[in-house]
Parts: sequence; C-alpha cells; structure tokens
Amino acid sequence: MLKSFLEGLDGLTLECEARRGQACSLKDLEALRVEFLGRKGKLAGAMVALAQMGPEDKPAAGKKANEVKTALTALLESRQAELEAESAQGALAGFDPSLPGRRPAPGSLHPVTLAMQEICEVLTGLGFEVVAGPEVENDWNNFEALNMPPDHPARDMQDTLYVSENIVLRTHTSPLQVRTMMSRKPPVAVIAPGKVYRRDSDITHTPMFHQIEALLVDTNVSMADLRGTLTAFVRQLFSPDTKVRFRPSFFPFTEPSAELDISCVLCGGEGHVAGAPCRVCKRTGWVEIGGCGMVDPNVFRQVGYDPETVTGFAFGLGVERVAMLKYGIGDLRMFFENDVRFLEQFS
Repeated sequence: MLKSFLEGLDGLTLECEARRGQACSLKDLEALRVEFLGRKGKLAGAMVALAQMGPEDKPAAGKKANEVKTALTALLESRQAELEAESAQGALAGFDPSLPGRRPAPGSLHPVTLAMQEICEVLTGLGFEVVAGPEVENDWNNFEALNMPPDHPARDMQDTLYVSENIVLRTHTSPLQVRTMMSRKPPVAVIAPGKVYRRDSDITHTPMFHQIEALLVDTNVSMADLRGTLTAFVRQLFSPDTKVRFRPSFFPFTEPSAELDISCVLCGGEGHVAGAPCRVCKRTGWVEIGGCGMVDPNVFRQVGYDPETVTGFAFGLGVERVAMLKYGIGDLRMFFENDVRFLEQFS
C-alpha cells in the first residue's frame, strides 16, 4: 500500500509539471493550483489513504506528501513568475522611449489672483511699494491705532472674528499701514494686499475676502493728490473713459472720508443696456468700488508721526469687487466654488 501511495504522489508531480506550460494566464494557473493543491484537489484526495496505513508506514508517507506539496507549489510559482514577466514585456511592446511625453494640461490663475496682480501692477507703476504682514493681528494694530478704541461703534461694523480677547483675524489690511509707519519715517508710499476676515456670508459677502489698501504720507499731501491718484489708477485698471466721483462718507481712520464710485463698466454709465435696466449699477450709472480719505491726525499720533508736519491719504478696495466688474461675474460665490468650467475661462 505504501509503494502505490508513493508512486501516486510521484505521478502528481509529473502531471503538474506536464500541464503547467498549458496555463497561458494567471486565471488558468489559479485553476491548476486549485485542481492539485485545493482543499478538494488531487493531493488532498491522495492523502485520504494515509489514514488507512499502519503506524510503521505513516512517517515515510507523510514525509513524501510534504515533499510533493513543496514541489507542486514550486512548479506553480515558477509558472506564475514566467506569466508575469511575459505580461510586463508585452506591456512595453511597441513603446518608443524616444517619443516626447504627454504634456500636462496647463492650469490657469484664479480671477481674483489676476485682478490682484493687475491692481498691484498699476499701483506699483504709480510709485507704491507692496508690503505684507500677518493675517492674525493684535487688537491695537487692527483697531486702536486706527482710531477705534474699545467702545468705538465702528468695531461693531467689522463683525470681527476673535482668536482671543486681544487677538483677531484682521478685518482689513490697514494694520499693515500701521506696521509700516511704526518702522519707517516719511515719506511713505505703500500698498497692502491680502486676505481679510469678517463674520459675514451671503450672495455679496464671504467670511474671507481680499483687499488692497494704499497709504501715502509726506509733506503737503492733499485731497487733490488723492483724487488725481485714484483717477489715474481707475482709468488704467478699467478704461481711459471711466468717470470717477467721490461721495462724502465716514471712516474712523480718515478725515475727511469718501466713497469712490466709477461709471458702470457694463452700461458705460447710461443705466441701461439695450433698453433694459443695467443689472450691475441698477439704473444709476455708477458703481462703488472702495473708500478713501485723508489720514486722521489721531492715527499719526498713535504711530509717532507729527500731524503738524506731515499729511497723507489712504484708500482701499475689495479685489473680488474689482474682479466681478472686470470679468462680468454676477455672483461672488463663484470665486470659491472651484467649478472647473468657470475657472477654465481665465486660462
């Protein structure tokens, strides 16, 4: 019985060796493995006879069975390696490494980034220097140095996001003007672009948006200088035919203060397009793009400047507002939805 058992096991090895070459795919090879080594395979079937052997034959039979299992496994694994090598070689068939690779699809700058860059280019061309600073500010730089003490009602208008009692997410980029004046003596001509944060969110407001604020300090700076600078800036940014007007307003850090309006970029200041009311200016012919004014003497005193010696002006505008006007975008939320169809238009 032992002899026939051992011969049967040798026959399994020979059969597997003969059939392994017929397995032309990993699927075929897996079927062959199940046939020989599976729980109901040929080796498992042969092992049934082991239980019927006498104690003196079982050691030799068990040893032979282990040797055959190892041999079968080796045969199947070697065939698997051959098939995988053939597959890899086939994948490279027809590949020419000298051909140029596929060029990645180019991206595009975000419309807010484009507007920011263009605004900065115009203002640096007028002689301003770009400055940068932290988006997390202390209360003094963000409010008190700008003539807004703790009980000032203008603080409520800012809808401030507080990090702690005296630390805030900056509500405007004006703290950069404070930092610049604290570290330099006049003359000063800087612009401060960057992100700002306020507790507000609707179709025309977002909790985070972008501003650019400008500051010019020197001797004998007047409101006429402010008007001339803003007129030149607006006409370079939009078109030479753009009209500019100033409406009296209030800001804690400038006196006098004004809102800056320009003639509507869609209807050209007519208030209507093809007989229909203009959706941008709502028939008025004007759109507001920012605020401006002469720096309040109290601000100069806070930073160590003598208001009897120097004067200056400041102005600021929202970058998203400018981008909406330049590119005809009707909903502020489109800037933040990351819709590729929208962004691809600016490539």
